[in-house]
Amino acid sequence: MVEDEHKIANALKQGLIQEKYAVDIEYDGDSGLGAALNETYDVMIIDRMLPGSVDGLEICQQVRSAGIHTPILLLTAKDQVRHRVEGLNAGADDYLIKPFSFEELLARIRALLRRPHAAQSNVIKIADLSLDTINYRVERSGQAINLSAKEFALLEYMMRNAGRVLSKDNLISHVWDFDSDVLPNTVEVYMGYLRNKIDKPFARPLLRTNRGFGYVLEAN
Repeated sequence: MVEDEHKIANALKQGLIQEKYAVDIEYDGDSGLGAALNETYDVMIIDRMLPGSVDGLEICQQVRSAGIHTPILLLTAKDQVRHRVEGLNAGADDYLIKPFSFEELLARIRALLRRPHAAQSNVIKIADLSLDTINYRVERSGQAINLSAKEFALLEYMMRNAGRVLSKDNLISHVWDFDSDVLPNTVEVYMGYLRNKIDKPFARPLLRTNRGFGYVLEAN
């Protein structure tokens, strides 16, 4: 998130953390552009008017020029049609006008997250494992599984990337905040938690360790 109003940015971050998201914040255009170009994110939320040498529109333009296709939600106090058109033409995928409700922001984030993964519903399924991203329910073979917020976020990311080998660094960058004190063995600990809950009670394991490379969740 790139938002120069600290109170708004921090309130949104806390709300999103409660909804199981990891959030990094930059407060000006230059640091926001640097993060957007050099870090990997699932969604970018960018305010249009920012202090610094670049504004939200230019961040969008430079991100797209760099070949980065991460969904972008542009925030703005400008509500005229031409302003929305400028934002969309600069590369934004969606546009939210201030003031807005947190519930609408959350719904738009979820909609943007569905696009690149071609998901058809809020429920992700791999074999007999299902995860409901709205109601935070996880089931396997019809049996409910209770996960902590971080376990849920980790499983959701792995299910959205089923079949891909995900390194520890990749998992850390997507599931934990940038400023979290996370070590590589933290990932091992949480993978152990997940295995105990979604694999060990069942006949067929879904989580596999690819030694030296990372972890993969797959049906076969």
